Amino acid sequence: MAIFAGVHVIDQRLERLRANIASVFFGHPEAVNQLMIGLLARGHVLIEDVPGVGKTVLARALARSLACKFSRIQFTPDLLPSDVLGVSVLNQATQTFDFKPGPIFANIVLADEINRTTPRTQSALLEAMSEGQVSVENQTLALQRPFMVVATQNPFEFEGTYHLPENQLDRFLLQIAVGYPDRSAEQRILTLQPSRTRLDALAPVLDDADVIALQDQVPLVTVEASIIEYILDIAQATRRDERLHLGLSPRGALALTTAAQAAALLVGRSYVTPDDVKALVVPVCVHRVISKTYLHDGAAGSTERILQDLLESVAAPS
Repeated sequence: MAIFAGVHVIDQRLERLRANIASVFFGHPEAVNQLMIGLLARGHVLIEDVPGVGKTVLARALARSLACKFSRIQFTPDLLPSDVLGVSVLNQATQTFDFKPGPIFANIVLADEINRTTPRTQSALLEAMSEGQVSVENQTLALQRPFMVVATQNPFEFEGTYHLPENQLDRFLLQIAVGYPDRSAEQRILTLQPSRTRLDALAPVLDDADVIALQDQVPLVTVEASIIEYILDIAQATRRDERLHLGLSPRGALALTTAAQAAALLVGRSYVTPDDVKALVVPVCVHRVISKTYLHDGAAGSTERILQDLLESVAAPS
């Protein structure tokens, strides 16, 4: 897609990817869009919701739609950092240690139920998610593009879960809440059972070169000065609000900008609008800001309500 052509033309590769995921994940088009925004923006996505609403199906549908290397890590309380990063094993023939890469060395990594393991193991992902590299055994190994972590987690009030450290949460571009499907979508799920009948048969529609080419277009999407000012106003509002213990950091403001650029590209537009920003404030910021209420009861819903209130109080550019 020539994004400076002045016309809104959605790249057919994105349409194929969206349709492929939607063929097995019913009833939540916004969740699909947000997952694709994360992919385009070279970000990582955290999917948080109650068990049984399709978090893992959504992540696996994206992975199977891409002809890239995929790995799945089932996080458990006894998982060690070496189980994620890899380990050196003695080669009996050469009497030297050979490094055996762990599952982090893939293009799409599904970190399933990430908050069921200890913070020490969760932190093993930090360098990979921040810098696209892994430091092990006194050497630094680069991860190949595209690289994306799609993590799922249950709400913190569920038994056997650990809070993700704030610096870990900050590495996720978006936090997606799936929610329950409507009645018609749930009827399709019960009738077709796509996770059993369709998911494993899903064929790739994009390869790694396609994904990289699309990602490289995101920085070319125009962000006018008025949009930058709007994002800064939102960030400043979170830092001033007395209901928030922690406001949006500069990294969070940058994440909001990049996500808005990806959202514009997703609909075939060469520039960001205020509506692009508004639609992404909650998924980009809800896990980055901390409300004073959240510190006492862990209710993410209260943080979302505060962000919605702030959006109404900050004037958008016309």
